[in-house]
Amino acid sequence: MTRITRDELAARIAADIPEGAYVNLGIGAPTLVANYLPDELEIILHTENGLLGMGPTPDEGAIDPDLINAGKQPVTALPGAAYFHHADSFAMMRGGHLDVCVLGAFQVSQTGDLANWSTGAPGAIPAVGGAMDLAIGAKRVFVMTDLLTRTGGESKLVEACTYPLTGVGCVTRVYTDHAVFDVAGGRFAVREAFGDNTVESLAALTGLDLEEE
Repeated sequence: MTRITRDELAARIAADIPEGAYVNLGIGAPTLVANYLPDELEIILHTENGLLGMGPTPDEGAIDPDLINAGKQPVTALPGAAYFHHADSFAMMRGGHLDVCVLGAFQVSQTGDLANWSTGAPGAIPAVGGAMDLAIGAKRVFVMTDLLTRTGGESKLVEACTYPLTGVGCVTRVYTDHAVFDVAGGRFAVREAFGDNTVESLAALTGLDLEEE
């Protein structure tokens, strides 16, 4: 079955972010979205460590070691960017001032619950960061993830999460390497299937009763 690359998926997500939006990109794969935002649109990127106006990843010879995102990756700052205390940054997140956040996930339930900070396994290192604040504070929560786990091939889209929750009923849309899904009415609706994927084949992979949007 067709699978698109992470860069292709990042570009697909970037195409859905409207002009004028204030956006937070979570640690890991979601940071790739910054590289595909259209230059002609004004989209303001926020990081929880205190930067508003983040730009794309810098070229290797233009890295400023003092300019990083929340995942400690080097970033750029666009003209007009602002720096502030991380307490003010979290106030922006919790206060409903972000239009969109893009987060990774271990599991997303068909009712929009998100589990992305721990598998609950013994000895697992929890890594919640600002995800809980983003999940409840952003107006729209986009998830960027592979549809299936790397090890067992289990679906990350589930009827109910079995991992510790990050947020309840918070996910708006899930972007995977196989398809894009909307969370609607307690079910996943297939918004766009990539390549030769179909609603039927995706239902077989996930074990869920999917709707076609």
